[in-house]
Amino acid sequence: MIVSRVHPQPAESVDLDDAASRARLLDWYSPDSSQWLRLNLVSSANGSAAGPDGTSESLTSASDRRILGVIRELSAAVLVGAASVRTEGYQVPRRSRLAILTSTGDLRGHRLDPDQAERVIVVCPAEAADDARRAVPGALILVASASAGRIDPADALAVLRDAGCSSIVCEGGPTLAGAMLEAGLVDDVCLTTSPVLRDASLPLLGAGPLSEHPLALRHVLVDDAGFVFTRWSTRAA
Repeated sequence: MIVSRVHPQPAESVDLDDAASRARLLDWYSPDSSQWLRLNLVSSANGSAAGPDGTSESLTSASDRRILGVIRELSAAVLVGAASVRTEGYQVPRRSRLAILTSTGDLRGHRLDPDQAERVIVVCPAEAADDARRAVPGALILVASASAGRIDPADALAVLRDAGCSSIVCEGGPTLAGAMLEAGLVDDVCLTTSPVLRDASLPLLGAGPLSEHPLALRHVLVDDAGFVFTRWSTRAA
């Protein structure tokens, strides 16, 4: 699979079957500082966050999964919401920790490997901590403040950083990604656009109101299957 960087110029291509491609991808996706929060999302061309099977898995490709692995490798923790853990069947990444945000501690139906529980972090309100411990025995439980049933995004990020997770990639779901963006916490947005149009009843950043967020384009990659991979900075000039 060939992935070509078409912006910025000069254009450059890498063969993902070549072992040297990983180093190039690491360079293209390397963050600008040691402490950052990145969104990494996939959508249809018209902004649906779910494919025909109701998950993001059916929107991805082999090249997208390779880039996902590189982005995770650059992160101390992969942050996801509890609904995504259940729906997407999350497992602990090979090179980073898995951080789960839940306001209730209800993680029933998760498919996490119990042998990997020590690499799982659950962020929840104090009243949900016991349920979270029962749901994932052996996980690190971090308490964050909550209001009206929602965890404060800034406090969740603060407790993760206090636990040593300075570099974090948030993979959604849409409501969590939108909340992090609205709170002004996101430094970088990586978006995979799948070459398909479909029902967009699950919008990329959730169904709630979203204010305007100017972005600066960092790069555009394309593969020979028509997938487009963009990286944006939220610190637009």
